[in-house]
Amino acid sequence: MKKTFFICMTLLFVHSVCTAQINTLTDGEKAEGWKLLFNGKNLDGWTSAGKDTPPAFGWVIDDGVLTVKRDGDRRGGDIITKEQFSDFELLVDFRVTAGANSGIKYFFTRYEKGGWLGLEYQIIDDDTHPDAKLGRDGNRRQAGLYDMFAPLENADRPVGEWNQARIVSKGSSVEHYLNGKKTVSFDRKSKAYADALELSKYKGSVPTFGNVGQGHIHLQDHGDVVSFRNVKIRVLK
Repeated sequence: MKKTFFICMTLLFVHSVCTAQINTLTDGEKAEGWKLLFNGKNLDGWTSAGKDTPPAFGWVIDDGVLTVKRDGDRRGGDIITKEQFSDFELLVDFRVTAGANSGIKYFFTRYEKGGWLGLEYQIIDDDTHPDAKLGRDGNRRQAGLYDMFAPLENADRPVGEWNQARIVSKGSSVEHYLNGKKTVSFDRKSKAYADALELSKYKGSVPTFGNVGQGHIHLQDHGDVVSFRNVKIRVLK
């Protein structure tokens, strides 16, 4: 009986410690200017494109983890930060399920022509989701710039495990990282970017796709089960 009680208390302690460590900032991070975008409890600070509130369903928070789900054919829809950003460093932990597709968009805003758009850090199960095989030369694979630049290497962890996305935007330069490894690097004003844009689905947008001054951070509801935590950002000077 005592042994069982000890095991239960140990598991409870470990669970409490693990839960407490997520969606928090260390003193060092606070000093560096980091800010939590997701507090682990609710969607304060988030909304939907063109609306004042986030979706009424579809996004579930459990033990500090934000998960997008679907109810049959019903989907809650994407969520975006109320705040907009320009020069920033963004960190997001994400976890996919088998066959899932999602994304983290930034510089997300409403275009005069093209509707709501944003540069997309692709989140996808490369092995089983068909969209990963589409596009050009792998430019729809995990951690690439969706439909424009393929990832330089595969730094993926197995389905069901947590990955860390990192996006750094300074001036017109942008870098993507996955689990500490750089996967994409580009300049939004370069010829290489213009050439990739000309071949992409975003060709013809007004203003030029990706060349806006600021935009929201966006988490995508693509109809698949994907989880997020430790969503944090710092503004770069």
